[in-house]
Amino acid sequence: MIGDTETIEEFLARHTSDVEEAVRQAADTEIMPRFRRLADHEVDQKSGPHDLVTDADRKAELYLTEVLPKLLPGSVVVGEEAVHADPDSYEAIQGDAPVWIVDPVDGTRQFVRGEPGFCTLVALAHRGIVRASWTFAPARDQLATAIRGQGARLDGTPLHAGSPEPGRDLRVATSHPDYTTDAQKRALLGLWTDGVQSRPCGSAGLEYLAVARGELDATAFSWEAAWDHAAGILLVEEAGGAHLTRGGEPFRITGGNTLPFTAARDAATARRVVELLSGGA
Repeated sequence: MIGDTETIEEFLARHTSDVEEAVRQAADTEIMPRFRRLADHEVDQKSGPHDLVTDADRKAELYLTEVLPKLLPGSVVVGEEAVHADPDSYEAIQGDAPVWIVDPVDGTRQFVRGEPGFCTLVALAHRGIVRASWTFAPARDQLATAIRGQGARLDGTPLHAGSPEPGRDLRVATSHPDYTTDAQKRALLGLWTDGVQSRPCGSAGLEYLAVARGELDATAFSWEAAWDHAAGILLVEEAGGAHLTRGGEPFRITGGNTLPFTAARDAATARRVVELLSGGA
């Protein structure tokens, strides 16, 4: 079993391309053949009509759950659909074993509607720290990767989040109202102010990619599920951005964060968004 950070780094030096291949293969065999071809019986609801799961989600996660631990013996997988079936399996994120955090189809609603705004998210974490991530948008054939301390890339090109242009309104993607409590709605109202253009988010993974590319200034999210955030948090961080909770601390994939939280193009923007969220609470 992996016992220290250096060994994780050695694994990544040898096998990053193998993980990339596994992510692409999951999409090629289980997701894209069903894109715009889903039958009614291949789509189900989980907690409600806005929380969907498809055969593509289930089968892609099963594929990755089989392949990824073979690349890294002793590692475990925490996947969105497996946790839905067995909530106790989420606790592996806090364990000592390296953990693959998997969202097979992030943006399932977009996928079901036949829109290209979805992606597969995979992150490798160890003892609560995200070490590497893969964000693959198969309908757009885009792959973003990040390795802690080595930067972020999109299709091999380095990503630099930069900083918002002075004097321009901040562009912020926020949690969809369907997924917020009354208290979180009040906090998010702080973003409805002069100098901010806010909108409901789509696929969380693609919003993080937009921040890392400098196309979006910040996010403001109100839920903690690690499969939605682990890959993107590292991507933004390695592109030069920052993440911050309403409690003034970096977001922790192990939970216990003060919500909402933000990921932003730079630290100053992250602090500004948190100030606005705190003012709206």
